Amino acid sequence: MTLLKWRDEFSLGIPEVDHEHRELVQSINSVHKVLDESPSAAAVSLALGEIHSQISAHFALEEKNMRARRYPGYAEHKRDHESLLDDLRDIMDECELELPYDREVVGAKLNAWFETHFRTHDARLHKFLESGRPPAV
Repeated sequence: MTLLKWRDEFSLGIPEVDHEHRELVQSINSVHKVLDESPSAAAVSLALGEIHSQISAHFALEEKNMRARRYPGYAEHKRDHESLLDDLRDIMDECELELPYDREVVGAKLNAWFETHFRTHDARLHKFLESGRPPAV
């Protein structure tokens, strides 16, 4: 079962970032599949560790693009990235400490985490990029 479905509203108009957003959606769905098929501590830990690394690299790329475009919401967006990585680390810790864990709860947390970020911070960034406004000074 697919946990998170790609939607055009997740696009920012920056090809490399949009490509990574699609990959992140696939990775979230892969983690959900691991939770379904192989709920061992080792399998879950490996899957969540991989997605944490992937997300960290993605956030670095997104932040680089925001700085280059002098995005006025950069500081807030970066804080949300840091908070999201902390939340993911908490999910990873919970999975390691609470076996057996509730697959539905972990899936819901991952889904909410991405959906909220895409709908809020990334949506505001997208509007800024689409507006063609000159950089804030």
